[in-house]
This record gives sequence, structure tokens and C-alpha cells, in this order.
Amino acid sequence: MLLGLGLVLLLILLALGTWQVQRLHWKEGLLQTIDQRTHSAPLPLAEVEKEFASTGDVDYTPVTVSGTFLHSGERHFYATWEGDAGFNVYTPLALDDGRFVLINRGFIPYDLKDPAKRAEGQIQGKVTITGLARNPLPAKPSMMLPDNDVAKNIFYWKDRDAMAASAGLPAGFTLVPIFIDADKTLNPGGLPIGGVTIIDLPNSHLQYAMTWYGLAAALAAVLILRLRRPAKEE
Repeated sequence: MLLGLGLVLLLILLALGTWQVQRLHWKEGLLQTIDQRTHSAPLPLAEVEKEFASTGDVDYTPVTVSGTFLHSGERHFYATWEGDAGFNVYTPLALDDGRFVLINRGFIPYDLKDPAKRAEGQIQGKVTITGLARNPLPAKPSMMLPDNDVAKNIFYWKDRDAMAASAGLPAGFTLVPIFIDADKTLNPGGLPIGGVTIIDLPNSHLQYAMTWYGLAAALAAVLILRLRRPAKEE
């Protein structure tokens, strides 16, 4: 019976190792795609939207868009930057076709949450923004995250619909289905600090695979010794 359980466990360990190898290939492909995207030329928003409608994935695709900021509707996403706590400022950008897109303009320190304290950075008139397209989140990514406090304008996860609904946009507004993270072009007064997109995807699948396969090899050695023992005793 113990031998049978050992064989079952061996198969499980081998399966886990193989699964991690498959995850390794997937992660390497994902990292390669991101690298290719981030080093490509910016595309007009219309082309990025077309790709999103087709594939549902435009994460980290460079994009350029023009419009007018609706600063009264800026939403604040809790974030840290270079060791400081604060917020990433998501501001609706009104497009020429009447739609809106949420732009992550960048980071502001916690004590500068009030826009009046950084009025110089509230750019007026038509602007052109270049940055990276970001996919919307379909749901809260983790139960460990606090719920968004819409009343206080503090968001702990990027709920695109809730951000837009609380931003004071015109009735019946249409929202572009993606976010855009603005690049590090300096804003007047230095705030918000653009270019805060963090691309840091851990890739530890090879180590995990080696761990599972190593355990499988150790167990296989034990099982072989167990099978040989009766023959030696006879």
C-alpha cells in the first residue's frame, strides 16, 4: 500500500514539475511580447482600440491620444513611488468624438491630494498624451485589497467603471475601454510625476520546476531502494 501511495505521489510531483515548465514557456513568451510592445512606436488610439476589440489584450502597447483634461473628475489610486506613499492621478480626457478615456497622469505625494495644492500641473486646453495602454481589470484582483472608498476618492484597485461613474462625466457618456499610463514627460510644476508604469513580472517557474523534479527524483530513489530491499534480504 505504501508503495502504491509513493507511486501516486511521484506522478503528482512529476505533473507539478511539468506544469511549471509549461508556465515557464508561457511567462517567457509574455515577457518577450511586453518587451516588443514597449519598444515599438506609439499607435493612434483608434488602432489600439481596434486591437483590443479583436484580442482583448493591449497591455503596455505605446499609444498617443489628444484631448482636453477634465481635472474636476480626477480619481486617486493609492500607490507608492520611490518609497513615498501617495496616489496615481487618473484624469478623464475628453476626446474630439465626445468620448472619454482615463489617463494615469502619474504620482503625487499623499499630502498633495488636493488639486489646489498643485494647480500648476492642471494643464488647460488641448493636450497630446503619449503613454502605454493598459487593460482594464475584470474584477477586484485580490480579496486582500481594501474596498475602494469612492466617497473619499481613494481607490485601492483600478475599477474603471466606478472611477468613471464618480468623476462627474456628462450623462450618457461613453468611455474608452482601456486606461492609458502617461509617459514621463514633465508636467508643469513637476506634478503629477509621469512614467510610473511598473513592469516587473517575476519569473521563478524554472526554480519551481527544479524543486518539484528534485523531490520526484528523491522519491524515486526511495521507491527503488524499497523495491530492492526484499531481494537483498532473500
